[in-house]
Amino acid sequence: MTNQNDSQGFFQYIKSGVFIKQMLLIMGALLLLLFILQMWLRFYTNHGQKLELPKFVGMQLSEAKDLASDKSFELVVVDSVFIVGKQGGLITDQNPKSGALVKENRKIYITITKYQTETIKVADLPTLYGNAFDQKKTELKYREIECVIKDYVYDPGEPNHILEVYYKGELIISKEGRLDQVVIDKGGTLECVVSRRDGGDVTIPDLRCMDLDEARFMLESSKLAIGDIVTKGSNEADGTLYIIAQSPPYDGISNVKMGDKIAVTVSMQKPSDCN
Repeated sequence: MTNQNDSQGFFQYIKSGVFIKQMLLIMGALLLLLFILQMWLRFYTNHGQKLELPKFVGMQLSEAKDLASDKSFELVVVDSVFIVGKQGGLITDQNPKSGALVKENRKIYITITKYQTETIKVADLPTLYGNAFDQKKTELKYREIECVIKDYVYDPGEPNHILEVYYKGELIISKEGRLDQVVIDKGGTLECVVSRRDGGDVTIPDLRCMDLDEARFMLESSKLAIGDIVTKGSNEADGTLYIIAQSPPYDGISNVKMGDKIAVTVSMQKPSDCN
């Protein structure tokens, strides 16, 4: 009889609100414990985990920031450089390098290209006028400025020396001085007029009545040369030849270019009207 009463009491207990409340509390505690255990296992598994760093070099800054955010990295711009021909915001260097294993939320330090073109004033250029073109071309290359030859003109000084400098069609440097406040873009081009020894004008000399050796000497001193030689009359091997005519002729006014040749007609007979 006692056992029957106990069984009835037990069933009544498990049907009671107290039992149900206690069971709910126990189940809630178990679920909470399971959740805490799961979070702890996740933290333990990921703690100290390292991720491979992507290659940001060559990417635009905006694109790289999106990728870094997806990978839980932070990009920090520490420097910017101007590179001729490169648009601004291009990543040129990163630290740590791509492929390195780093933790989440790691800061990645990057260098990008500048958005604005760098410039230099004429006042800050090396002295160009009167200096050798090849030497100054090399110096300007280090400053990221191109230098080309626009033209050659005759000058009695050393050849291949700079006489004039133009930038965007404007004369900025010459023997008259230079425009110090003109601003030149890095990557820009300077055009130079360079000296040459030939090509200058010289008045045609009067060679008539001179012997051939005297004429050669005079022509060489004037940066000219003997051209074709036509002999009139008899010619002895050791005889002196005198110039009786020349082409182009002497008139005291006309000029020829340095380096040109003067053709002459010679004879062993000196013209009678020569002194």
